[in-house]
Amino acid sequence: MQTTEVLLGLLRERGKRGKPLTRIYRQLYNPNLYLTAYGRIYRNQGAMTKGVTKETVDGMSLEKIHTIINALRQERYEWQPARRTYIPKKNGKKRPLGMPVWSDKLLAEVMRMILDAYFDGTFSEHSHGFRAKRGCHTALREIYQNWTGTTWIIEVRRVGAYGIPV
Repeated sequence: MQTTEVLLGLLRERGKRGKPLTRIYRQLYNPNLYLTAYGRIYRNQGAMTKGVTKETVDGMSLEKIHTIINALRQERYEWQPARRTYIPKKNGKKRPLGMPVWSDKLLAEVMRMILDAYFDGTFSEHSHGFRAKRGCHTALREIYQNWTGTTWIIEVRRVGAYGIPV
């Protein structure tokens, strides 16, 4: 059984070289990935929030990980619906918020880690949106350091129906 760092490193290399992923579903059977995913999400503010069941991070154990893995092996894992609630916004309206079951959060994080490791290497170095350790501030830092002749940057978006950018 490979450690998480080794496995994700191999996936990163495959992605950088443009090699296809084969039998990636089998990586979901690696308990080390679940332990790493648990370490990444158990501290989140919503970890103790219940979904449609009473399951939270408190009930976490190696037995639960093996239960998820066995269900995946038998192709019997079923995602639970998320509990929907509405939280108020500053303008007085409310926005919907879905609260999934803990085991779904854990499995989703494992899947995110696998896909992120493979695809992150295929993105441009100048891409900063929705990437680990990147965002608006790293984009601005890159502009400040590398675009020395730039005085103005103008972003223009075409807006379609209902004000949605196209």
